[in-house]
Amino acid sequence: MNTPIPATGGCICGGVRYQVSDRSKLRQVVACHCDQCRRFSGHFIAASGAKHQHFTFINDATLHWYSYLPNVRQGFCGECGCSLFFDYPNEARISIVAGSLDDASDLEMAAQIYCAEAGKYYQVHAEGEMIDEGEFSLACPD
Repeated sequence: MNTPIPATGGCICGGVRYQVSDRSKLRQVVACHCDQCRRFSGHFIAASGAKHQHFTFINDATLHWYSYLPNVRQGFCGECGCSLFFDYPNEARISIVAGSLDDASDLEMAAQIYCAEAGKYYQVHAEGEMIDEGEFSLACPD
């Protein structure tokens, strides 16, 4: 039996640290070009994800949550300002900003969503499945 290798990550200042119990439980990366993601991050978001059952906080001392839509909340560090999470409590999953992972070397861009809403200041380069709207079928591993 293989020993699980955890995936860890966090913000710049270390006020938020998290762990996914096994790297195999991380979803491949989905980029979102919607207006809300661009405002949250300053550009488009590229996020992995995991089911809540595989995700734990090591430190959440500076974690803040903001909800602008029902059933989704955005997590960020209140100290250094890093954008970190999109949490979907009713769906039992959390999206993790890929750049916050300590090691994302085995992840790839699998899809891009809301391509039709991409900022006018950049070109969306074809990588993974290209979707004009927000529906995609890439689930977080069990």
